[in-house]
Amino acid sequence: MASPSFPLHRALAVSVLALTLSIRASAESPHRTTLAEALNKSLAANPGLQAARHGAAATEGAVLQSQARPNPELAFTQEDTRSQTRSSTVQINQLIELGGKREARMRLAEVERATAHTALAEAEVALRFQVANHFNDLLLAQQRVEWARQTQELAARALDAAHKRVQAGKVPPLEASRAQVAEANAGLEVQQAQSQVLVAQQNLASLWGGKAAEIGEAKGDFSVPVEPPSLERIEERLNQSPAMVLAQHALEQSRAASELERAKRTQDPTLSLGVKRASEVGRNQVVLGVSIPLPLFDSNAGNQLQALRKVDQAEQKLQEQRLQLQASVLAARQQWLGSNRQVALLQAQVLPTAQSAYDVAVRGFTLGKFNFLDVLDAQRTLFDAQRLLLEQLMNSHRASAEIDRLLGTSSSFITPSGT
Repeated sequence: MASPSFPLHRALAVSVLALTLSIRASAESPHRTTLAEALNKSLAANPGLQAARHGAAATEGAVLQSQARPNPELAFTQEDTRSQTRSSTVQINQLIELGGKREARMRLAEVERATAHTALAEAEVALRFQVANHFNDLLLAQQRVEWARQTQELAARALDAAHKRVQAGKVPPLEASRAQVAEANAGLEVQQAQSQVLVAQQNLASLWGGKAAEIGEAKGDFSVPVEPPSLERIEERLNQSPAMVLAQHALEQSRAASELERAKRTQDPTLSLGVKRASEVGRNQVVLGVSIPLPLFDSNAGNQLQALRKVDQAEQKLQEQRLQLQASVLAARQQWLGSNRQVALLQAQVLPTAQSAYDVAVRGFTLGKFNFLDVLDAQRTLFDAQRLLLEQLMNSHRASAEIDRLLGTSSSFITPSGT
């Protein structure tokens, strides 16, 4: 005897399945995007990276300006206003830089240019990190859709078995109702997973101002984690990382600024050359002159002291940066190793065992040895194992991207099928 709620549950399951198929048809696209394609689009059109490029290009102007020498001055003086006794002087004054000021200024500008280009490289590394993470999110969402569809198929088979046992009068209609609810929940899981795909597509396309529709399917192997770099490789790469290079440039910049302040101790003379016309005597006179500032009140001692202390500060920050970077890289590597071990265990033992237990539960329910609660329990165990596997795979790929970001490398997870 069928339960009165049976048609309602059946209608709900049919409507969920129809909506799922509709979403699937609209979401599927023949276009497939690889990580390399997404990265190339981001590098070409990302606004943040473009801003960093303009910032680096702007330092070329600073380098050019640092090479300029002081402009000469044209001076005119007149003594007296009467035409018979007045004298007029026209002269050119030229400041002469001494003590290596120009060279120190050029050195400072060159270091600032190198710092800006390193910041550009760091911005590119950060963008690669974002692309890798969003691409991983899309692969993860696609894998969730695939497993959700498999789960829906399993739930449909369990529902079919429940219907047959209800029709044979071997189990009460409540068992079929439970199976219908399980199938409906599986359909909702598929819809939720497909929504996550759309979100991941939009997040990835936003890195270059694109749209989710142009992404299509992400092409890559998400299920195979890669091995982390060795400790020796990390130690070799540590000093070449963007953060360390920036800290080194900051130290060089502070030293260059200190050299410039020290060069300012030498006073710059101003040479003058002109012609004086004395109306009273009716002839021209050559005027020669030189002026030198006297450092009686301002010897630039304060600026020199400040620059020296900033050098000390930059040296300590360089050491601090290395320690922090080393700790972050080693922590990410440990997370990478731990996730890889859990992935291997889940793929080799946990997931196959959970799948086998679910198959046995469904078969036993069909033969009348188990009730449907046993099937639901086995199904829940299988779902949990699948979620845990995806979570650890994502943790592994995120740790890989994090180490790439910290060290400035681009090993990534791309496999031959995803290049």
